[in-house]
Amino acid sequence: MFKDIIEFIKFLYPNQSTIPLHAPVFNGNEKKYLNDCIDSTFVSSVGSYVPKFEKMMSDYIGTKYAVATVNGTSALHLALKLLHVNSDSEVLTQALSFVATANAISYTGATPVFVDSSPSNLGMCPDALLKFLDENVILKEKIAINKVSRKKISACVPMHVFGHPVQMEKIAEICHKFHIPIIEDAAESLGSFFSKGRHTGTMGKLSIFSFNGNKIVTSGGGGMIVTDDEELFIRAKHLSTTAKVQHEWDFFHDEIGYNYRMPNINAALGMAQMESIDEKIRSKRATALEYKNFFQDKNIKFMDESEGRISNYWLNAIEFQSKEARDSFLIETNKAGIRTRPIWILMTDLPMYSSLPKTNITYATKYFNQIVNLPSSVRF
Repeated sequence: MFKDIIEFIKFLYPNQSTIPLHAPVFNGNEKKYLNDCIDSTFVSSVGSYVPKFEKMMSDYIGTKYAVATVNGTSALHLALKLLHVNSDSEVLTQALSFVATANAISYTGATPVFVDSSPSNLGMCPDALLKFLDENVILKEKIAINKVSRKKISACVPMHVFGHPVQMEKIAEICHKFHIPIIEDAAESLGSFFSKGRHTGTMGKLSIFSFNGNKIVTSGGGGMIVTDDEELFIRAKHLSTTAKVQHEWDFFHDEIGYNYRMPNINAALGMAQMESIDEKIRSKRATALEYKNFFQDKNIKFMDESEGRISNYWLNAIEFQSKEARDSFLIETNKAGIRTRPIWILMTDLPMYSSLPKTNITYATKYFNQIVNLPSSVRF
């Protein structure tokens, strides 16, 4: 039934018995920097590549500061701790998201509140967010309190799904009205931009990125917190290094900290990867355009970037008209050695989160039932 699509994907990614969803590409200085790192013996959390990688990221994103962590989940957990999110808090996020987002919120003891996706974008729906806040929240001395749970709404964590920027301008306006700080989960959106050339990760109080092996830029395992707030930056550096007070030889820790500092060897890999970020994004966008043109005359919707946005197209996605068609496509393509994947199961359908507060999730449910990710590796 889907023979023409299978043939097209094999044309894009030739000479592969199995076509992965997103494979890393190492064609730069990766081996050189890794060898240098090994020769220096500084392979753990001390070494020159960590600050260099942080500087590359802050320069590219356009923020003043960056703090490298062991992965994106740790970055988000730490960002939430920096905003004093705790067991007396609720945090607004998306039903349609990778589980790490809700998990990081749960690590703090806070309760995730799941918001629907936008009808025009896979990310958080501003209208659903505003409706929930208008109906459930009261302001007391510029603190948003849930009228039912009596808990403080301590943060809002929108996620840029598959690299497509969410409607941050509207979300920021709503959160400002209710005095709720934003943490952008930009894990998948390195190389994606809002209007006027503003990179994702620059509209939150704090934002996080991921460098997992399946990302456009990988450090093997790794994450990054970015911010313009110097005080939060200093706190992030301190807490991510087990809250150790700097001293030539003493080991004194002045509070509970976290062993979240990125190892130097991971930073060496990430730095080499960042050197070709522009080429990678050009390749990703060229592949997305080929997919878009191919599906124009099909009865299948290609998930395109929103007007005025520039997407990195981390994972290309198509939307079928039914779950049955989606499932048939998944079966046929995977039998052919093409690793297509459905979208993540909604957070509200996972056992540990199924009873938690949520908005109406009509669009998130529709997307889950009908969307498939296509092979999206960088092609050089």
